[in-house]
This record gives sequence, structure tokens and C-alpha cells, in this order.
Amino acid sequence: MSIQHGVPPAGSAASPFSPPPGAASAAAPLTRVGVIGLGEVGAIFGAALREQGLPWVGAWDVLALNEAERVVLQQRAAAAGVTLCPDLAALCAQAELLISAVTAGNTLAAAQAAATELRPGTWYLDLNSASPATKQAAAAAIEAAGGRYVEAGVMTSVPPYGIRVPMLIGGPHAAALQPVLQRWGMQVQVASEHLGVASATKMCRSVMIKGLEALVIESFTAARHYGVEEAMIATLQETFPGIDWPAQAAYFYRRVAQHGRRRAEEMREVARTVAEAGFEPQMASATADKDDWMAALARAGAFGHITDSQGWQHWADALLASRLAVSRQEVVPKN
Repeated sequence: MSIQHGVPPAGSAASPFSPPPGAASAAAPLTRVGVIGLGEVGAIFGAALREQGLPWVGAWDVLALNEAERVVLQQRAAAAGVTLCPDLAALCAQAELLISAVTAGNTLAAAQAAATELRPGTWYLDLNSASPATKQAAAAAIEAAGGRYVEAGVMTSVPPYGIRVPMLIGGPHAAALQPVLQRWGMQVQVASEHLGVASATKMCRSVMIKGLEALVIESFTAARHYGVEEAMIATLQETFPGIDWPAQAAYFYRRVAQHGRRRAEEMREVARTVAEAGFEPQMASATADKDDWMAALARAGAFGHITDSQGWQHWADALLASRLAVSRQEVVPKN
């Protein structure tokens, strides 16, 4: 058994993400979908929708305002088979359904921007990892513009599930959109007609999953420093025999190094969720700090020499080397 959230278990296409009894009948077929945010998730969904035979899938990303980033986005869009629109207005003019796949910190801003451009009746599926309050504010903006907002909680890593990643959806329009999404191969379950239930489920799960990532990185790196990693892992294996700890650790290091900034934004939304429940979000806030730290090291090139197939020890050694480099800089006297 492995708890890494990146390998779909056998039979995952069925329960618990099958349609509930008495689900609403399918909405009218949608043929034109716009994706807001062409990062990892947006590109995966865009490509999958084209593979499903949709005649037009468009995309727009705020990073396209930067010329260098626009070149990268154009290449990504071409690889996915989607049309990169010149601006959000052009995307909204074409799309019957908008899928928001931006970073957590941009969830509300993306919805508010779309609300100024979308046509009445446009569906808006919000995939972003944000607190219930943020999702409710986003819904208010979309609904005020005549759109139909559906929140989604993505319940594991999108790769390698792709468009079939298990999701909870919610809100008053969720049941009507569910059969449309299922026809495209999405594994969606309606959590509630009330907004916030799907996102609360996702956020509470992230306290555990993202927190475990941070714990493993800190524990394994410190153990590597002291030379006790084999003994430490052996005790973990004895306590939790169903987990392949070396493989799990390698996966955690890799995902946080590659997506630390995005994870940090999500964990600040998680912290907001916990705070709204009346608790001090100590674990969520600490995890966000750890993710930011990993992201900063990644931007500085600390992990550039490591391939995805290498073990966790390579990631830990890179962290230890970065620490030693910083220590040397601190003790070298300045002229």
C-alpha cells in the first residue's frame, strides 16, 4: 500500500465517485470550454477535453501579459491542442463553460475578472484549492453577473489521473452540471447543493496530506544529516507496514520542490479555513512556510540536477548542501 496521491487505485472509476441516486438529468450539451489558467492542471484538462472531441477549447492565463511567459504558454497551448486567447474577454466571448484552474491565491481575483466579461448563463467550474469563504465570495461575483457557479474540490493530485481525477462538486447548479462532466470522463460526486461543503472537505484533507509532506521532508532530511535514516525508516516501516516510505518520501520531495509556491498558497487558504472554524491554524501555517522555503530553494537552482527517478536521498542531500552553503556565507567575514 502507498498513500502517495498520484497513482490511481484499481477500480477507481467507480464508487465512491459514482453519480448519486436520483441525480438530475443532463444539462444541454456544451461544446465550447474555456480554461482560465494554463498551468499543469489547466493544460491537462484542456488537452483531455480536446481528446473527448470538443470542437473548441480555449485558454487564457494572466502570465501571458509577460512576453517571455506568453511564448511558453503558446507552446503549452499548442501541445494541448487548445486556443490561447489574447485576453479574458475573448475567452469569455466564446466559452459556454469556464474552468478556473489558477493558483489558490488568485481564486477570487479570477472569478471577479471573469464576472466582468462572461455572458449570462455561462457555467463556471472552480477547481481551485480555496477556503469555503473564498469560494462563496467567488460564487457571489459569478452569480451577480448571471453566471452559474459550481465549486469543485480536487481530491488528489491530477497527474496521472488526468481529467478522471476524483472530485467533489457543490452548489445549487452542481447536480445539473454533473452529467455533462461525466460524459467527458470526469469522476465527480455532488457533495452538497450548499456552497462550501466540497471546498471544506478538500481543505481539511490538505491539512493532513500537505502536512505529511512537510513532516516527511523535515524528518528524513534531519535523519540524513545524523546518518540515522535507515534506522529511522525501519521504525516507520514497523509502525506503518503498509507504506513504502522511501518511495513515498521521494514523491513528496519531488512534488513540493516542483510545486512549492502553489502548495504554499493552498495552505494559506487551508489556514484560513481552520481559522474560520475558530482554531489557530498552527500546522497549516507551518506547512505553508515549509512549502515557501522549498519553492525558494527550487528557484535558486538547488534541485536542478535531480531527476524524477532519483530517490529521496538526492533531494535531502540537496537541502543539506543548500544549508551548508548558507552557513558558509554567514561565517565568511566581509571585506
